[in-house]
Amino acid sequence: MTLDRFDREILALLQREGRISNQDLADRIGLSASPCLRRVRELETAGVILGYHARLDAKKLGLSLMALIHISMDTHIPERFEHFEAVIAEIPEVIECLLIAGQTADYQLKVVVKDMEAYQELLLNRITRIAGVTGVHSSFVLRQTASKNHLPAIFSLAN
Repeated sequence: MTLDRFDREILALLQREGRISNQDLADRIGLSASPCLRRVRELETAGVILGYHARLDAKKLGLSLMALIHISMDTHIPERFEHFEAVIAEIPEVIECLLIAGQTADYQLKVVVKDMEAYQELLLNRITRIAGVTGVHSSFVLRQTASKNHLPAIFSLAN
């Protein structure tokens, strides 16, 4: 899909202001409402826009412990990775799962839980019991100093 200036501006605004009305979006990028809405729908259909979300404060919801977990797998075969990813996708405390390279680990998970007891239950009773998991290394987040929910340099995308 080729993105023009209007598409890039729509994406940049929607990343920052996901609840903006179509009329306000159209006004700010210099289009009328109908073509603006058509472009947004095309971006959604093409899979460029994946969804719209509310950002929640985990601590205010009682989830005060965030951890990064590096997972090592026993074998590097597609079936083993597919199984691991399917199981991880069903664990609500896992808010991010990344297949990584350049480390001794194969995956990095970001998890949020209530406290250390909940973390221990998650790790020992669910994550380490997944077939193929051979190593686990945990790091605990002391403070989150930056969190972005948008992609950088949206205006510099080539046409």
